[in-house]
Amino acid sequence: MVLIPVSQVKPGDRLDQDVRTMLGGVLMFKGRTLSVQDMEVLKAFLVKTVDVEGEPEPELAEAAFGQSAAMPARDKSEDAAAEDREGSGTAPNAKPAGFVELWMQMVQLLKNVFRTANMTKLPILELRQQMEWLLARAAYYSPLFLHPDIKELLADEEADYLYHKSIAVALTSHLLGQWSGQPAKEGMQIALAGLLHDIGKTRVDDDIVNKQGALTDSERAAMKRHAHYAYDILRYTSGLNEGVKLGALQHHERMDGSGYPLGVSGEKIHPYAKIVAVADMFHAMTLNRGYKRAASPYVVLEQLQEESFGKLDPQLVSTFIQKVTHFQQGSAVQLNDGRVGKIVFTEERHPTRPWVSVDGKILPLSEERHLWIKKVLNG
Repeated sequence: MVLIPVSQVKPGDRLDQDVRTMLGGVLMFKGRTLSVQDMEVLKAFLVKTVDVEGEPEPELAEAAFGQSAAMPARDKSEDAAAEDREGSGTAPNAKPAGFVELWMQMVQLLKNVFRTANMTKLPILELRQQMEWLLARAAYYSPLFLHPDIKELLADEEADYLYHKSIAVALTSHLLGQWSGQPAKEGMQIALAGLLHDIGKTRVDDDIVNKQGALTDSERAAMKRHAHYAYDILRYTSGLNEGVKLGALQHHERMDGSGYPLGVSGEKIHPYAKIVAVADMFHAMTLNRGYKRAASPYVVLEQLQEESFGKLDPQLVSTFIQKVTHFQQGSAVQLNDGRVGKIVFTEERHPTRPWVSVDGKILPLSEERHLWIKKVLNG
C-alpha cells in the first residue's frame, strides 16, 4: 500500500483503499484502476491523497505525508458514522453561512457533480448536507423574488444557468411538497428530485444545452433524451428513493399524456414528478438567459394556471399560486406602464392580480386588465 498525492497518480494505478469525500461518502472503491477521468474527479472533489497498490517511494511518501499531516485520521467508528449520516440524511453539525454564500457553494458542488456524473458515484451525502443548510435558510427564499446578488451572478455567468435553475427548482419543489401535504419526512427527497431533475443533460451535447435560441427538430429530439439519461444516472444511486428517480424521468410528462419521454398520464405520473414539473416550468420562464429575458413571475403564474387545464396537476398549480402570492403583501412591484407601487391586498379569487397602491391610489388589477405586475422589486 502506498499513500501518494493525487498530483502524482498515474493512469493505471490501482486503489488499495476506498476513496472518501470530506464528508465520508465513498467516491471510489478499493480495487478500481484509475483513468485520466478518475484523476479529474479526484481533483474536482478536493481529494489530496490516495492509497494505491505497490511499494512506497520515499519522495512520494514524504509528499503525501505533508499533504495529509494536517488531517486527522479516520477510524472505523467515524466511517460508520459517516455511512449512518448518508443513510439517514443527518448532517454533521456546522454553522451555516449566509443564504447567498450557501447558494453559490451549491452551484460549485453541482458543477462538480454534473461534470463527473457519468464517471463516478454521485456524492449524495454532500448534496444532502448542502441542501440541509440551504433549507435552514429558506426564510430568505421566495420563488417570486430571486436575491439580487444571485440575479447578478446569473446575468454574468450564463454558463451556470443550469445549476442556478436546478437549485431554484429544488427549493421551490420542497416548498410545494410542504404546501401540498406531502409527509415531512419526504421533504429532503423532494428537494433532491428538484435538484437532480436535469442531471441527464450532462449526456446531451453542450452546444445543444447552451444554444442561444430555438432548437431544430433533431436538436429537440436529442434534448428530450435527457429525462431518460437522468433516470439511467440515478436508478442505482443509494440514498435516493424511487420518487427522486421517477421525478427525473417524468418531469416533462403531462396530465393529458402529451408529455415525454413515455407519454404517461394522470395517476401514472409520480407525485414528485408532478411537483417538479410545476417548479421547473415556473423557473424556466422566470430566470434570465442570454437570449431570453425573464418573464414577470405574476404573468408566468397566469400561464401556469392555463397549463393546469390538462397539462399540470391543477391542485398543485392552485396551491402554488395561492401560497406564493399570499405572502407578498407589502412587496414593492413595478407595473407594465413603469409605475412603482406596493401590494396591499391579494384577492383569493384573483391571486395573480392583487391590489396595488401607486401614488396613494389603489389599483385592483383584477379590474384594471390593461395593467399587470412586470417585476417584483423585493420579496
